[in-house]
Amino acid sequence: MAKVAFLGLGVMGYPMAGHLLKQGHEVTVYNRTTAKAEAWAAQFGGKFCATPADAAKGQDVVFCCVGNDDDLRQVVIGEQGAVHGMAAGAIFVDHTTASADVARELATSLAEKQIAFLDAPVSGGQAGAENGALTVMVGGDAEVFAKVKPIIDVYAKSAVLMGDSGAGQLTKMVNQICIAGIVQGLSEALSFAQNAGLDGEKVVQVISKGAAQSWQMENRYQTMLKDEYDFGFAVDWMRKDLGIALAEARRNGSTLPLTALVDQFYAEVQAMGGSRWDTSSLMARQKKCQQR
Repeated sequence: MAKVAFLGLGVMGYPMAGHLLKQGHEVTVYNRTTAKAEAWAAQFGGKFCATPADAAKGQDVVFCCVGNDDDLRQVVIGEQGAVHGMAAGAIFVDHTTASADVARELATSLAEKQIAFLDAPVSGGQAGAENGALTVMVGGDAEVFAKVKPIIDVYAKSAVLMGDSGAGQLTKMVNQICIAGIVQGLSEALSFAQNAGLDGEKVVQVISKGAAQSWQMENRYQTMLKDEYDFGFAVDWMRKDLGIALAEARRNGSTLPLTALVDQFYAEVQAMGGSRWDTSSLMARQKKCQQR
């Protein structure tokens, strides 16, 4: 069993840290809102600290899942960042969906202090975190990954090393590009089925057994048909992720016309008041467009 810290107790980090403690690891947590850390400690029995540096002190591995590049820099190398508490030989594992640039930047910065860094964004959403069934895409050193993989496996159904630092984040961009297109296609398809007078439930029961099948179809079609979106991965976060992917595409020469279009559709959902709706809320925009 390892001594670990977990920084960031949002909808993903809260259950992930809980899985670690329930599997016998010694867990100390930090959250920007202290009340959330107190609630976690009361529920799971672990410890919490007031700063990332204090939480990271003496730990073998420090895990992190925060909002964006700036949040990540703050908790890692900020004035009270984890780096000030970590010792040489420790490992920092970042589960934030961030840019490949910040992953490489932090890997270099921490290496100067003999601290290893893995960028390890996750996919699977809140349900995946709660059920310990996340997919983890990792960038970094193979030997370091081998050391921490048994710990990551506590909350993951799959954890794969994709390449050097930044490769995990680049793979997550591919993941989000795929999801954006799939959800928009599903929104159009379900709307078409309803307009054609078909039973949407029956339609999906049939087509989900063939080539049209997807995770989004099987897990979101019922709520989409009911116009229910008050759950899941927020539109605000998806737009953040797509922004990262589109910026990376401009750098590496990729053309992402569909992704750029869906990003604008999500901007319309935000304007509808759906910033915190699930990403499947593209269906709500689809229906609104049909009413014009």
